[in-house]
Amino acid sequence: MTDHPLVIFTPSGKRGRFPVGTPVLTAARQLGVDLDSVCGGRGICSKCQITPGYGEFSKHGVTVASDALSGWNSVEERYKSKRGLIDGRRLGCQAQVMGDVVIDVPPESQVHKQVIRKSATERHIEMDPATRLYFVSVAEPDMHEPTGDFERLALALRDQWQIEDIEADLAIMRRLQPALRKGAWSVTVALHKGNHDMRHRVLDIWPGFHDAPIHGLAIDLGSTTIAAHLCDLGDGRVLASSGLMNPQIRFGEDLMSRVSYAMMNPGGDVEMTRAVREAINALAVSIAAEGGVEAASVYEVVIVCNPVMHHLLLGIDPVELGQAPFALATSGSLSLDARDLDFAALNRAARVYLLPCIAGHVGADAAAVALSEQPDQSDDMVLIVDVGTNAEILLGNKHRVLACSSPTGPAFEGAQISSGQRAAPGAIERVQIDPLTKEPRFKVIGSDLWSTDAGFAEATATTGISGICGSGIIEAVAEMRMAGLVDQGGLIGSPEQTGTWRTTPEGRTHSYVLHDGTAEGGPKIMVTQGDIRAIQLAKSALYAGARLLMDEMGIDKVDRVTLAGAFGAHISPKHAMVLGMIPDAPLDHVTSAGNAAGTGARIALCNVAARSQIEATVHQIHKVETAIEPRFQEHFVNASAIPHAVDPFPELSAIVTLPNVSFNTSGGGADGRRRRRG
Repeated sequence: MTDHPLVIFTPSGKRGRFPVGTPVLTAARQLGVDLDSVCGGRGICSKCQITPGYGEFSKHGVTVASDALSGWNSVEERYKSKRGLIDGRRLGCQAQVMGDVVIDVPPESQVHKQVIRKSATERHIEMDPATRLYFVSVAEPDMHEPTGDFERLALALRDQWQIEDIEADLAIMRRLQPALRKGAWSVTVALHKGNHDMRHRVLDIWPGFHDAPIHGLAIDLGSTTIAAHLCDLGDGRVLASSGLMNPQIRFGEDLMSRVSYAMMNPGGDVEMTRAVREAINALAVSIAAEGGVEAASVYEVVIVCNPVMHHLLLGIDPVELGQAPFALATSGSLSLDARDLDFAALNRAARVYLLPCIAGHVGADAAAVALSEQPDQSDDMVLIVDVGTNAEILLGNKHRVLACSSPTGPAFEGAQISSGQRAAPGAIERVQIDPLTKEPRFKVIGSDLWSTDAGFAEATATTGISGICGSGIIEAVAEMRMAGLVDQGGLIGSPEQTGTWRTTPEGRTHSYVLHDGTAEGGPKIMVTQGDIRAIQLAKSALYAGARLLMDEMGIDKVDRVTLAGAFGAHISPKHAMVLGMIPDAPLDHVTSAGNAAGTGARIALCNVAARSQIEATVHQIHKVETAIEPRFQEHFVNASAIPHAVDPFPELSAIVTLPNVSFNTSGGGADGRRRRRG
């Protein structure tokens, strides 16, 4: 055991070595990790709760032993006995670092709470939900026609609503007779219609006429965030949208890291399944409260997710998805009881529908995007990019649709970035750099003012300027390229080469000082050479996936690009194209679809016919496997340049002139400056 074990914090990705015996809270503060505490480390406030991860973490190159933290102490025991503490949680002020350890900071322990930027997109949806309320008058029992109450309920539904074939579990049977008699032989039933057959299941029953609304949840279960929309199943209104971090991040930031964790740690898949189910339960309770309803009024849930999340949610070991031929346990849609997934917060009879997966690495989230954006009905060639830790890419028109996934990693989410953080108040989200003075200005989440505007300091006094989120780092790198601070290869120039002190030496490379708040006790926020490389890796994977589909389609240009996901609404097309995230296209043909996967989930929640539609559509989508396609690596290498090493960007060149600078030689300073002016 080393005298200075490695401590890795998730979801921030920040890491450092600390002497044995260092409290976790102290380590977090020294690294600038967002871990709350108001009691001075006395174990009173409980704000600094953390969750350690144990086992082998191949992504981080560490194995965490069971004694990586000091033992449970009397302060923690007293707190748990008096106030309660979730099993597996520790207090960061009490737990001391004894060995290499991975520490997850849950959302409630973060000062700057995550902003889940996946709000509901306005969309007209024809209402025909799988679960609906029906009022019926049932014939009274007759000694001369001896039939059961359930059979007469079935006859009433057939005669009054043309509904055949109903079924009910024992809990409904026990409530049926009291409800009929209390309602004077009239009842309201909640019926769930399966989309694979015509059978209807009775989910609930009330005496007489019952018109209280029933609700559904559309959930986009991502590898980094879980976003949900609470909908009224009567009219489709979105009552609330909310989300939280996926707690599985502590097992690995990307999907293959989680597969690896399951491979290396017996029972690791069970741990991850439990974590994500508990998170969805907690999200259901919080979003119901936000929408002003009871979680027990939720009768229907639709979930979209990638294949690894799909299997972990279902409690299926994802190991087969980590190796060729990337076999799914099942690729078809699934209809389940909520209690099968331990969703105890919902109505006991609630049903869950999972959209079908397209292939081993292209999941139900891509199917939901296809349902929302309908590339198979497009006259022109459209490229749809759902940007996230694992990007889903669709390309096609009404003649043919292709799909692939690309492992972009968590850099776009602000992870693996030196000053990176999740989107939260105080995080830099917009950046502009003056090409002449090289001076920056920026916006932070929580304020509409630019940093150069009067009143900015007062407007951000509460949140501070805490770091930079995914959209901010993307704009920062693109702006640095346009200002001549970064060359095509991604190298940051020296002060002599760039003509500004803001490109400061950092070891053998240089960093750009975006904001220095050290005089006020705040952080120094820089874009380092390592940050540039992380963004290059992410954007190269994204572009290479798109280019691979274009090769398969036999085209060199797309007619339009649709950016889906949280990034689609928060990144300007110009910055995305300067960076080389997406292929060249007219900027007015690059649009945002918002959270298209979430929209697809809402469509499937509110319209049962849409489920049959997407189940048929996925069979028509051709999947391209990036993991085994040799051209992917060639495209990836070429795409590492900013914007690209070989592909021309004529549409971009018409509106942006990128400085022709090179910082890879010792004598590039004066020449670089001369070329920038040219």
